[in-house]
Amino acid sequence: MQDRPLDVASLMRRASGVFAHKRVITNTAVDEVAATWGEVVSRARRLAGVLDALGVPPGARVGTFGWNSQRHLELYLAVPSSGRVLHTLNHRLFADELTWILADAADDVLFVDRSLLPTVWSVAWGAASVRHVVVMDDGGDEPIPAGVLSYEELLGSSSAAGPAVVDETDAAALCYTSGTTGRPKGVLYSHRSIVLHTLLLLAADSFAISERDVVMPIVPMFHVNAWGLPYAAAMAGADLVLPGPRMTPGDLASQLTRHHVAVTAAVPAIWRGLEPLLPGLDLSSLRMAVSGGSALPESLARTYAGAGVPLSSSWGMTETSPLVTCARPDDPLDVRILPGRPVPLTEVRLIGEDGDVVAHDGVTPGEVQVSGPTVAGGYFGDTAASLSEDGWLRTGDVGTIDPGGYLRIVDRTKDLVKSGGEWISSVTLENEIMAHPDVVEAAVVAVPDHRWGERPLACVVVASGRTLTADELREHLTGRVASWWVPAEFRFVAEIPKTATGKFAKVALRRSL
Repeated sequence: MQDRPLDVASLMRRASGVFAHKRVITNTAVDEVAATWGEVVSRARRLAGVLDALGVPPGARVGTFGWNSQRHLELYLAVPSSGRVLHTLNHRLFADELTWILADAADDVLFVDRSLLPTVWSVAWGAASVRHVVVMDDGGDEPIPAGVLSYEELLGSSSAAGPAVVDETDAAALCYTSGTTGRPKGVLYSHRSIVLHTLLLLAADSFAISERDVVMPIVPMFHVNAWGLPYAAAMAGADLVLPGPRMTPGDLASQLTRHHVAVTAAVPAIWRGLEPLLPGLDLSSLRMAVSGGSALPESLARTYAGAGVPLSSSWGMTETSPLVTCARPDDPLDVRILPGRPVPLTEVRLIGEDGDVVAHDGVTPGEVQVSGPTVAGGYFGDTAASLSEDGWLRTGDVGTIDPGGYLRIVDRTKDLVKSGGEWISSVTLENEIMAHPDVVEAAVVAVPDHRWGERPLACVVVASGRTLTADELREHLTGRVASWWVPAEFRFVAEIPKTATGKFAKVALRRSL
């Protein structure tokens, strides 16, 4: 067999050589712009020439602070294919976290959307390793500081760079974890892992992305390569819709309907925001709406099902590229809310407290461990990954697997409540509380208890204009969970703090109690 590398450049050649006429649509701060895959790849090749002209060394990290946009997509293609490493930065992180990440990654050049300048400028300009800051004008009216470079001016004066020689095991992209258990850790994706993960998204029992689809990644491009959707659209030749900074529920609903989107993905908080708009939307073209990042509440999935949208769950991590398991839209609803079965090339097992492999009986819990060619074997720099002795990634999640291979995430190991020597799943308890029609969100944490060691405390956000009491919630939970699971205390709050990726920030929540 021919020894050809699995690299990002192969995705570019396919997109421009076979699907040059297909569309890439970007929503900017002021309007909507359209290009073709042929134009995007041509600009990406000139962008590689820009990196050469700026003297960015091979293997150097190229940082981005960007929305989901055509220019960000061009960076997705140009940086890895030119032998550098794309480092997408999350502008929603705190300044001290971003400062630490920039120092750890030692980014050589930063590309920043104009509308994000007020948010990240002090951090970007203060990074010791950064030699150039390039501004991408996304239609914002923010002042552009002196000394920065213009993306379009650089591109206009550049010629296409010749293909770089890369090995498929070379680093192509870098993404940092959210840092919920300490400092964020960098995960390096190789060219090979990106191409393999892209193929997984095209598989029939995964997302089944094809040329017939319109794909709209709502999940941000700064987080785990937007779950791989931009690369999957390039390989499949699908039309790609990028929401840019227009991320309000109304804006997203308009884009989904106007462009007849077939495949999209977002965290539960986004789906919650769109929920009130469902009665007036025509989403008949939407065949694959994926929820990930945290558990999909059954009540939310049921609402979408009633509107004709098969919202389904998935599971993965920054360390896993990210997709490991996904449900199918034609699964029954009680199955669709589960993370689903492992996608091809990935393997999942459960390890009990005694260190033995747990049976797949759908009942016995264990720590979820993962292996496969799209799973990280270590972190950027000297930080060791949490691996088992035989090389499986220890995820920190607790789950069960049924005889059919369906995974159910029970909790994070650090979020389980151990009451009277028995475990209470905060995830299950949260979902049952959120099944109440007047509850918008609920987060459960453990609090010390003199008698039982720990007891669950529930923080609840009530829907606007509704009232709810602790006794009403206790009555609601009767018969849904074991009686000893029912929290002794409910706290009604205006909002639940979230991480930069939309998950409940339970560390911050515990501090506020």
